[in-house]
Amino acid sequence: MPQSPPAPLARARALLIDVCTPAGPPVPLCGRSRRRWVRKLPYVVAALFTALLLPLTANLLTNEYGLDFGLGLSLAVAQTAPLLLAVRRPLLAWAISFAASTGAAVAILSVPANRDWSWPWPPPTLIGMLLLLLAVAMRERRPTLIAVWLATGIAGAVLRDLSPERSSTNVWVTLFVVGGMLMLLAGALRERGDARRALAEQETISEAERARRTLLEERTRIARELHDVVAHHMSVITVQADSAPYRLTGLPEEAREEFASIAAAARESLTEMRRLLGVLRSEDASGAGGGTERAPQPGVTRIPQLVEATVRAGLPVELAMPADPLPDGLPQTVDLSAYRIVQEALANVVRHAPGAATRVSVSADDAGTSLMVLVVNGAAAAPDARPVETGGTGHGLVGMRERVRLVGGTLDTGPLPGGGFRVAARLPFTAGPEAGPGTGPEAGPEAGQGPQAGSGSGPEEDPVSP
Repeated sequence: MPQSPPAPLARARALLIDVCTPAGPPVPLCGRSRRRWVRKLPYVVAALFTALLLPLTANLLTNEYGLDFGLGLSLAVAQTAPLLLAVRRPLLAWAISFAASTGAAVAILSVPANRDWSWPWPPPTLIGMLLLLLAVAMRERRPTLIAVWLATGIAGAVLRDLSPERSSTNVWVTLFVVGGMLMLLAGALRERGDARRALAEQETISEAERARRTLLEERTRIARELHDVVAHHMSVITVQADSAPYRLTGLPEEAREEFASIAAAARESLTEMRRLLGVLRSEDASGAGGGTERAPQPGVTRIPQLVEATVRAGLPVELAMPADPLPDGLPQTVDLSAYRIVQEALANVVRHAPGAATRVSVSADDAGTSLMVLVVNGAAAAPDARPVETGGTGHGLVGMRERVRLVGGTLDTGPLPGGGFRVAARLPFTAGPEAGPGTGPEAGPEAGQGPQAGSGSGPEEDPVSP
């Protein structure tokens, strides 16, 4: 059985890994700033100092310190080029430059000493190291900053003691003290910025949570109103329609069938109302959570039953649907949208053009890529007929347009020259970008249009249609 390392050794290794691991992804320094010039500033500074320090360092190492030209140039490049890398990876850039600077100092030990030299760091190297320490402090965590600062100071002190006769000044003390002050200031500013960003993120989360709670409260209020008002009245209609044949004597068979149809329509509306209430009361704002019961959504296959119910209500409707079934895998949004568009159009005909001859057509286009829905009605049967309902909200066509836009289709609506109204929708089977309103007359502000007898599928909306 392998033995685990002693606890002090394990802690030391964990500390070393933590110190040598960058604090985060290689985001450029100042990359989170909103100002473009601030985001570009680190690149400009790094390029300028690299171009300035590289020739100075190479000249000092070769001409002043007496190193071989090739060696001096290589060490100069290794010391200054990491400034360009420091914009994204300051810790790695410092490690490369620190190793090159230490290697250059060791190489200088092989040449005769000169007391006028800046030892162990030449001035260009000193400037480059200060810039790298500043960059590290702007990115890394506090333990890493302490380790980098101590490594820089210890290396300078050791090299100074190896050959004290090479300089009359303590250059390493300058780097140690000034570098420490720069790192302390930059680290404090970085931690302050991190705290402000964390606070802003928390405020954003809190605001989103408040908005979600407000939305849920509003949905609950709407659900309560629907339950207390609409669902109650629909239940009363169902009970009255079911009990009418028993309460009223001598009803003809046609009247009994009519009451049965009314009761069935009311029960179906109640079923959809219960599903809608469950969605509104769900904790999930998208209506997908909470284990809400899901009744099957109506679709194209139920349009014949919808037309049949409308005919029983006294509206002559002709339905044209292909004998062959529609393509398999019809998207649910397209299926439901087609049903709702036909439902709303027929409801508007019943309200605004009672008795008008109406034609409903649902079929795939020639290319087999879209579902075409067409509802056309003529003028009202009686020219002076009054609309069945005039208290709608004027949002019928708005709802149609929203459904069509959701699936990336087009909608064309408007009155006909000889009286009547036309609703034509194209619903693509494959959802594309949300389309804008169609080019037909519906693109205008329909909410202000008043219901007109004979205009057919006007803008009024059935208030209980989900």
